[in-house]
Amino acid sequence: MEVINLGKGDWPTFEQGIQKEWLVTNGLGGYASSTVIGANTRKYHGLLVASLTPPVRRTLLLAKVDERIETGGRTYNLAANSTSRGVTEFGFIHLQRVLVGSFPTFIYSFADVFFEKTVFMVREKNTTVILYRIKNGSSPTAVRLVPLVNCRDFHWTSRFGQINFSPEPLAVPGGAGVSVKCAPGVPPLKILCLGESVFSPGEGWFWGMFYPGEQERGEQAEEDHFIPGEFVVSLGPGEEKVFSLLATIEEDFDRRRPSGGEPGEEMLAAERDRCRKLLESAGYNDDFARRLVVAADAFVVRRRSTGSGSVIAGYHWFNDWGRDAMIALPGLTLVTGRHGDAREILLTYARYCKNGLIPNMFQDDPRDPLYNTVDASLWYFYAVHKYLQYTGDFDFILERIYPVLKEIAGWYINGTHFNIGMDGDGLIRAGAPDLQLTWMDAKVDHWVVTPRNGKPVEISALWYNALKVLDQLALRAGEDPPHGGLAEKVRESFEEKFWYGRGGYFYDVIRDDERDTRMRPNQVIAMALPHSPVPPARARRALRRVWQELYATYGLRSLSCYHPEYRGVYAGDRVRRDGAYHQGTVWSWLIGPFVTAYRRAHGYSPASRDQAAVFLGPFRDHLRHHGVGYISEIFDGDEPVAPRGAIAQAWGVAEVLRAYVEDVLEIRPEYESQMSKAGKGG
Repeated sequence: MEVINLGKGDWPTFEQGIQKEWLVTNGLGGYASSTVIGANTRKYHGLLVASLTPPVRRTLLLAKVDERIETGGRTYNLAANSTSRGVTEFGFIHLQRVLVGSFPTFIYSFADVFFEKTVFMVREKNTTVILYRIKNGSSPTAVRLVPLVNCRDFHWTSRFGQINFSPEPLAVPGGAGVSVKCAPGVPPLKILCLGESVFSPGEGWFWGMFYPGEQERGEQAEEDHFIPGEFVVSLGPGEEKVFSLLATIEEDFDRRRPSGGEPGEEMLAAERDRCRKLLESAGYNDDFARRLVVAADAFVVRRRSTGSGSVIAGYHWFNDWGRDAMIALPGLTLVTGRHGDAREILLTYARYCKNGLIPNMFQDDPRDPLYNTVDASLWYFYAVHKYLQYTGDFDFILERIYPVLKEIAGWYINGTHFNIGMDGDGLIRAGAPDLQLTWMDAKVDHWVVTPRNGKPVEISALWYNALKVLDQLALRAGEDPPHGGLAEKVRESFEEKFWYGRGGYFYDVIRDDERDTRMRPNQVIAMALPHSPVPPARARRALRRVWQELYATYGLRSLSCYHPEYRGVYAGDRVRRDGAYHQGTVWSWLIGPFVTAYRRAHGYSPASRDQAAVFLGPFRDHLRHHGVGYISEIFDGDEPVAPRGAIAQAWGVAEVLRAYVEDVLEIRPEYESQMSKAGKGG
């Protein structure tokens, strides 16, 4: 996998340097993240954001570690920080390179000294490790490491006096450490310097750290951090040294390894070996695909409440959402060869199916999941179909999943919560004027930004796809189709009612005699499903309009740029942001359905493959920006289509990867033809 190499041209100023962020995760929902220049600009940034109830209850414990180097009679401050008065520390001027492979490495150069640090997390442990390498010059040198500690929910900020911190020196063989107790119910934070070092206690504070990212969002933008003291590592002239700083809340964390080597190096080698195995399992030689395989790993997590796998929708602030998990599952787990993870995730959501609905979202606390969605259960059929295409594991699906699918279909036909049910035309209606059930679910207090109650176009298409999947499975099980010719009826109603002939595209929502003519991307989903109710000729015509009005470099706009309700910039407070979220904002995940629909509509011609590569090409460069190595959640609809929202989004990474592998590299699922034959037979 090619390393993303950033240099001084990427941070000529503080303001430009904070535009790029890095992220590493631990498979529990916990993470470490900051900007490439080391300045925290969000309340969500931190070196240890631990997941206390995986993958939720994320808690900021170690905000950052500021390094200061004394050599040759001078002090080189590598810290980069700002307060409301402006930038107060400019350590990024010494930053020479940032290398982002499986993990980020930061290389500083000053005087005749090279100073390097690599940040990573230990898998399924709330543990962050900073591995330092220093090549000293001609003078005695002292490295001072200053940890900035906190203890609060990652959605909030804290100020002096709100939290009581109790630091105690911690005995560490061959090193030094400190344990900081902070709040009931939160394990103490242990910070260990694994290498010859001294810890100097000295309770202090960093006052008023300023977060410009939060100011832009209309959120509280200042915070204080507790400083329990500092670690000091000394080097003689010409000495090279490797040592680690480890932050953890694990009680039984093994600080040493049997080999007796430097623990940080050994832990890093183990994590890199795990990434190597992920790449081997995926089996791609293409560097872009390999890069996305590594990115995909960040979103596959363990959920303690279910004892099984789940999918974090995005970083920094999202939980695991049913809709997002089902859309992302093929790209995250099937295209990457992680079939066991896919199976586990399907089982998790099957177990929590209730009245025909799979969870929309698992919550932070022990309360029941939320079920307020019409499409998550229908996307579940899509995920099952893709699972079979990639694995051919009919035994598992027929035994464990097929009964759940039949149950879902029954509830959708007869009616379930949130006014979800089938009308006489076979199409699914859902919702109410004040109730958001599709993925376009922005709502500010009582303001429903994009009302889509009635019969949304993608819901009817997903319903058709679901019925066809059921027919396939019935055939495989030796049963009659459970709902006779219902799928054909749905297809005929779709063709009759959704096509907007004068506009040359599909209505977005139909309600009784009302037709919503807003040009939106939901019709593209209908064209891209494994079983699509859209004829190729109509797909080609509609896709041309989509290309003209919705395509915007990194995905599709959520509303035509020519519509009077279009909002082209996603910025400002919550009201302004949510008012633009589905009213023009570009969504990266939609590039996947768009590329797949385009290739299918053009008969998978060589020219359509070339065009698909052009559509996906900009994402190669995007990997250097915003969340380095990841795909952003959203972008402005207006040029220059600036990245916004979450720096790393599960379905964005998943759909770019899936579309690239299937539609550009043309590496098709192993059992795809078998599924096609089953569909014809049904």
